[in-house]
Amino acid sequence: MSAYVSAFELFSVGVGPSSSHTVGPLRAARVFVERLREARVLPSVARVGCVLYGSLGATGIGHGTPDAVVAGWQGYAPETVPPGNVRGAWSGWLDGAALLLDGTHPVAFSRGDVVFEPRTRLPQHPNAMRMTAWDAAGAVVSAETFYSVGGGFIRRDGDDEGGREPTRWPYRFTSAAELLELCDRDGLSIAGLARRNEEALRPEGEVAAGLDAIWAAMTECVEAGLRADGTLPGMLRVRRRAGAMRAQLEAAESAGGRELPGEWLGAFALAVNEENASGGRVVTAPTNGAAGILPAVAMYWWRFAAESLLAPEDLDRRRGIRRFLLTATALGSLFKANASISGAEGGCQAEVGSACAMAAGGLTAVMGGDNAQIENAAEIAMEHHLGLTCDPVGGLVQIPCIERNAIAASTAVTAARLALRGDGTHYVSLDAVVETMRQTGIDMSHKYKETSEGGLAVNVVEC
Repeated sequence: MSAYVSAFELFSVGVGPSSSHTVGPLRAARVFVERLREARVLPSVARVGCVLYGSLGATGIGHGTPDAVVAGWQGYAPETVPPGNVRGAWSGWLDGAALLLDGTHPVAFSRGDVVFEPRTRLPQHPNAMRMTAWDAAGAVVSAETFYSVGGGFIRRDGDDEGGREPTRWPYRFTSAAELLELCDRDGLSIAGLARRNEEALRPEGEVAAGLDAIWAAMTECVEAGLRADGTLPGMLRVRRRAGAMRAQLEAAESAGGRELPGEWLGAFALAVNEENASGGRVVTAPTNGAAGILPAVAMYWWRFAAESLLAPEDLDRRRGIRRFLLTATALGSLFKANASISGAEGGCQAEVGSACAMAAGGLTAVMGGDNAQIENAAEIAMEHHLGLTCDPVGGLVQIPCIERNAIAASTAVTAARLALRGDGTHYVSLDAVVETMRQTGIDMSHKYKETSEGGLAVNVVEC
């Protein structure tokens, strides 16, 4: 076994507002219908239904989960579906209208065919859903349980978790200590090791092009958020702020004021998470709820730090971004394998904390840090997110999620700077912090794990 997860799985393009509550259920519903088609039983299906358990049942409506399930049944994929085809797919459904499974096979469908069971928590994971297909006589054609385990990753009940792991990883590690030992043994950077793993699955040119495509999707999301205004969907009526911040910062710069990189950093993060909250297209990094941190920190480096380290040509910057993403991939793999990147499983420490650590490590790498300093930066970032709860007001990925990404982006930069001022030696290891995060997530009350049953979610009056 190896902890390593491909960059092209860890950073996947999807739609907001949640990787675990939107992207994962959409993907699971699509897989369910694909399996009906592959088993050649799709023509016999007359009705479908889904039960959402635990956290999916508790905050599913605010996260667009039933909309995502209906879109997935229609055959849409997270990477390519127009966001507008997901928004309202269930909430705006006309009961009794024909639902086209896989885009071709009509069945009658009503909103009541999606059932919410927030008090029932399946033991395998708090994000569980059971999908059933019946024939015209009411007999069950197929019934399967899926788990949305964070970051858009899904697991089907009965699947062998270890069976999907590529056997061709040349570098296999299960801990940060092993990762550093392998790098030291072969004289590799953490990004270099990750690149060799990626190139075991696809040619070098495809790896570079794929990483560039991830960065392009991230930058498009940042720019879209910086140009948008108005209010976000939902009962909170939260106003977008990134566009106004952009205008203020541009006006200050054009008037001769000095650039304010730290304020731009916050604007970048707000922009992404406002796009996510609106159901727009985002990159899981490693989740949607924490999707603004890595793009914000990478954009901060691209616009304000790269010129001092690299030649001004874009090609050099793109190489830096690839190094940033590959470094973050290796670090994120450790969190996913040894703890969690699911807010429903580990609280927001698992989402924002992991993303902050990944961004801190990536920034340290492109700022010239060595492997020990990268590991130190990731440890600093994660250590200071331990115990962070996930308590979204109204079940929406807005308060405190949007601001939290901006704060964590700043923390990632601070962690990188602290690590770069040292020589990589430190008392607490990244492995110790990852294990602490795992234990803390187990100990944390379910009220603070994406159920909106505690914390700000019950102490802030919804307007």
